[in-house]
Amino acid sequence: MLKKCFWILLLVPMLALAEDTRPLSVEVLWEMDRVGSPVISPVGGHVVVPVTSYDTETDESETRLWLLSTAGDVQRPLTKAGASAGSPVFSPDGSTLAFTARRDDDDASQIYLLPMDGPGEATRLSEVATGVSALKWVGEHIYFISRVWPDKSWDEMAEQVKADRDSKVSAHQWNALPYSHWDHWISEDRQAHVFRMPADGGEVEAITQPLGRELPRSSQGTGSYDIHPEETHIAFTSNSSDSGVDPEIDLFLARIGDDSASNLTRDNPAGDGNPMFSPDGRMLAWGSQLIPGFYADTVNVLVLDLDSEERRNVTADWDRSPGAMVWTADSSGFFVTAADDGTTRMFHIDLADGEVRAVTEQTDFGGLSVAGDGTVVGSNQSFLYPPRVVRIDAATGTASRLDTFNDEVLENVDLGRYESVTYTGHDGTDIQMWVHYPPGFDPEKEYPLFLLIHGGPHSAITDGFHFRWNAQTFASWGYVTAWHNFHGSPGWGQDFTDYINPDWITAPYNDTIAAAEWFADKDWIDAERMVAGGGSYGGYLSSILLGKEHPFNALLIHAPVYNMYSQMAADFAVHSTRFGHYWDEPQIYRDISPHYFAEDFHTPALIVHGQLDYRVPVGQAFELFRTLQSKGIESRLIYYPDENHWILKPNNSVYWYNEVQRWMEQFAEPGPR
Repeated sequence: MLKKCFWILLLVPMLALAEDTRPLSVEVLWEMDRVGSPVISPVGGHVVVPVTSYDTETDESETRLWLLSTAGDVQRPLTKAGASAGSPVFSPDGSTLAFTARRDDDDASQIYLLPMDGPGEATRLSEVATGVSALKWVGEHIYFISRVWPDKSWDEMAEQVKADRDSKVSAHQWNALPYSHWDHWISEDRQAHVFRMPADGGEVEAITQPLGRELPRSSQGTGSYDIHPEETHIAFTSNSSDSGVDPEIDLFLARIGDDSASNLTRDNPAGDGNPMFSPDGRMLAWGSQLIPGFYADTVNVLVLDLDSEERRNVTADWDRSPGAMVWTADSSGFFVTAADDGTTRMFHIDLADGEVRAVTEQTDFGGLSVAGDGTVVGSNQSFLYPPRVVRIDAATGTASRLDTFNDEVLENVDLGRYESVTYTGHDGTDIQMWVHYPPGFDPEKEYPLFLLIHGGPHSAITDGFHFRWNAQTFASWGYVTAWHNFHGSPGWGQDFTDYINPDWITAPYNDTIAAAEWFADKDWIDAERMVAGGGSYGGYLSSILLGKEHPFNALLIHAPVYNMYSQMAADFAVHSTRFGHYWDEPQIYRDISPHYFAEDFHTPALIVHGQLDYRVPVGQAFELFRTLQSKGIESRLIYYPDENHWILKPNNSVYWYNEVQRWMEQFAEPGPR
């Protein structure tokens, strides 16, 4: 384990903004390519990465697959412009790339194949009416997920797709949960299942459907299933509860071709997922949590020996929660990423003794992929640069960059500097905080503060690039900007993360006030020019600030949980699974619901919400806005009919940033004095 340490990154000199440079404005953010997670060929050499670009004139985007090399001497597009592609996977011998795309007259995403050993055009392999996703190429087959009508043939499903597309009826109907997930409705009549088809063409074969178990209804992806290297078995997740209210996601193992599956995690009431067979085929690993209803519960890595059926918890003594996880090429352990003291680091876990070794130190890493020769590639980012593709030396942690995406855009952008600091928060606990300084920062002058409150609440702000809430962009307006990782944030152990349940207020509120006091003591902060704000849980805590003492002149409240009772309309009801419903434990909800503090609201607030937000329904913002207006408090509501929990469209995002800037300037004049 790394010793706890903090560093100052003086990556940009503190000089006045040069005439030939520009700030990291929102317009610059949308000029950048969004680089996804790389995939390395099983035989090494080739690396493929999805790269998304945006057109602010049309608000449209496209994702192309690019070819890189582990030597860093290749960078060229593999897929054509004007047609998005995704889910790249290599054949076991590395000679062919499979990916998903919707081209020409495709009604849904299909599998396309592209040769890697010479020139050639991609050819379509599948014609699946319900579309394909989450590809895996194992042995002679390509596996995928499709959401199907379980009682229909493929021809009947094609007819149903067309009928639904042509129907004039817009009604949805449900008789049970779940009915939505984040920003989309879930059809009660369809199920997500794993299928396969021969890589050289042929019939589609159902894999999980004959087992009588569907994948979890709310969401599915490559982490929902895995296939044994010899194609003998499938491991997959499924809801073993009869209720959609409190799903119990378990891990199932079945021999391909059988009609039943074994529940490997029947005795664990919490969630299990991300199954991965070892490269040598001897073991199955997965992530397992222990507390039902706590999505940020520490994930333990469990390993099952497929011959002896012995299982063990490899990370029982590690108080961090693995995110991205891959087997090492020799099946001797794992490479994982995990939030740790404000940074998402790459770690190595030894299977034999459970020893955990930090591979990387500074800046964030993710999207790991391992070749058969042990070469590791991944993505790397920091507050000062967006994700890049890198080759990682697993022994030293040295990262060698393989791409040049966004270099031209950032060439003349003048960035500020940032540092990690520690202050004393609730109950005397050390709280880590990232502080961002504007370009040309002069410590002899006083600056306003824009304190950002992250969402989750169980999601730390680590040393990575943020397109939606970019602290360097906010700082470029003339504010010192900060993210504090208050109680509840992951990366400081289970006790710290779970500290705020079910009391969402006390510790995070005290941590926030302590952060403001830390800044107020600095000679370079003007304590009369402080503003704050956040989204989701950050919007919740900002709503709490409305009714409590604080030093902020104005607040930004984005997609807030404002009324814990009406949050029952969401796809996630916060505390109900773990601590009881509001009719069972009404005092919990009275104690922590912001709307009960409305009598003391007094701070001007900008409220933002999107209609397609099913995680925090848009009514929350309307309730809060009406409350503020009824009390005569200066407030403004920005409503997006076509956005969800986040503002994702280029022009809507530009508008969001500009309106936030305009609002804050009213109450805290930017720039030094």
